[in-house]
Amino acid sequence: MTDAVVSPLPGARPGRDPARAIKRGPRSMTPEAVAARQRERLYDALVHTVAEKGYANARVSDICTAAGVTRPAFYALFAGKEDAFLDTYRHGTGVLLSLMDSSYAAAGDWRTGARAALKVLLDVLASVPAFATMAIVEIDAAGPLARRERAELLGRFARFFADAPPVPDGLVETVVGGVYATIYRHVAGGRVADLPGLLPMLGYFMMAPFLGRDGAAAELAAPPVGERVVAPCATSDTDEVFH
Repeated sequence: MTDAVVSPLPGARPGRDPARAIKRGPRSMTPEAVAARQRERLYDALVHTVAEKGYANARVSDICTAAGVTRPAFYALFAGKEDAFLDTYRHGTGVLLSLMDSSYAAAGDWRTGARAALKVLLDVLASVPAFATMAIVEIDAAGPLARRERAELLGRFARFFADAPPVPDGLVETVVGGVYATIYRHVAGGRVADLPGLLPMLGYFMMAPFLGRDGAAAELAAPPVGERVVAPCATSDTDEVFH
């Protein structure tokens, strides 16, 4: 992967993104398109609100205000705050995995692909710190269903080790857990911007069980696996009326 990947991760834009305003008066958009746009804005608004206030303190009214969406429109899409959080989490982690899958598939071998996927993970999270906070830290406060979603997500990361040399049962899960725990500490400590700098250390940690110390060290000396992934972030908000 040589070109930067544009990530549509929730939280990459403000909820009241002017480009997604739905103006009063006659509309050319179908009801389905209006609902889809409202859902997108609510995804972004939820991520920013939860990252700022914490899950426990984020209210539906706060999310609606940040999105410029009415409460009736919110409840037409979601059963409540937990449902909205879970839907946003599923969508965002799906985007993230898709980006990682693309980088992995573009590589010529497992070692290069695994490092490329790890780089995408670190770069994308660093580029959208609000999503990193919401999805990695605040998910602990979102209840047992959210924690179950996280466990299922971590299980999906095993796909990046499918072509690796065989190791004892459970080791892949241990490696994934160690990478996740390190990322968690950085995000919880307010060091999201430092995540890309973890690539050498986490790359070594990820490779050593499969390649040995010398093999993992050789991988660290290999050329960079691609350009940093950057997500677009709108820098302005709007006072225009949204629906």
